[in-house]
Amino acid sequence: MSASTRDWLLTDTPASRSQAKWGRRYQLWLAFRRNPLAVAGLAVVVVMLILAIAAPLLATHDPGVQELGNRLQPPSAEHWLGTDELGRDVWSRLLYGGRVTLGMVVAVVVLVAPLGLIVGCVAGYAGGLLDRLLMRVTDVFLAFPRLILALAFVAAMKPGVESAVIAIALTAWPPYARLARAETLTIRNTDYIAAVRMTGASPWRIIWRHVTPMCLPSLTVRVTLDMSSIILTAAGLGFLGLGAQPPIPEWGTMIATARRFILEQWWVPVIPGIAIFTASLAFNLLGDGLRDVLDPKQR
Repeated sequence: MSASTRDWLLTDTPASRSQAKWGRRYQLWLAFRRNPLAVAGLAVVVVMLILAIAAPLLATHDPGVQELGNRLQPPSAEHWLGTDELGRDVWSRLLYGGRVTLGMVVAVVVLVAPLGLIVGCVAGYAGGLLDRLLMRVTDVFLAFPRLILALAFVAAMKPGVESAVIAIALTAWPPYARLARAETLTIRNTDYIAAVRMTGASPWRIIWRHVTPMCLPSLTVRVTLDMSSIILTAAGLGFLGLGAQPPIPEWGTMIATARRFILEQWWVPVIPGIAIFTASLAFNLLGDGLRDVLDPKQR
């Protein structure tokens, strides 16, 4: 970055709203960059997403092709991470499994983050009977462990990727609603919300244009930290046979089908387990870094 651009971003007297926004973003990036663990987590997440997206280009074999004559082969030049019990290339299945597992995580976040944000902001701003009703529904979902409730939802539906995504989404939104409600209760009595209300803005406009943007930083941190638990829940459903169904490559399913080889051909179940561990740790490190940057109470 050139010195002139840096000076333009860090100026104390921005000439426009756009310059002020970009300056704020650059300052957040500088604060984030000072945390090496958070930067490492971000790098690992980006690399894993690139590997998953580019799986068709990086895979050395077709992940579904079975070669029984090469079953349970150790890592070699031909099969970088060995082969599984059906002779399928573990490296290729790991890449395509990342597409399924990380895709499920993204799908869950896209579903639950807006839902939790809307429910929490509406409940916190409206108050009264609507607040009590929405929060009691939230308490019902929070009363059960996430994995147990997800198992119940999947059992009521047909096992598969779509059912697992829906089940995890139904169990993951209550904490976001609670967080958004707590933020809204603090925001709704501020002077600038009162000023907006005096201009004649409707409650929905106030919630959409002025309340939800103030809740986004805290929600972003919570979503990033929760991604590790979503990965573990998705892998757990796959391990129990209620998530992605064979022969679809998915990290939890790969561990489930190869767990009986853990003592002799350890690489078959251990490698997808390492992928789950790495992804969960990377999202936790990233979430911790974002919390330090975005949460004013942490600064």
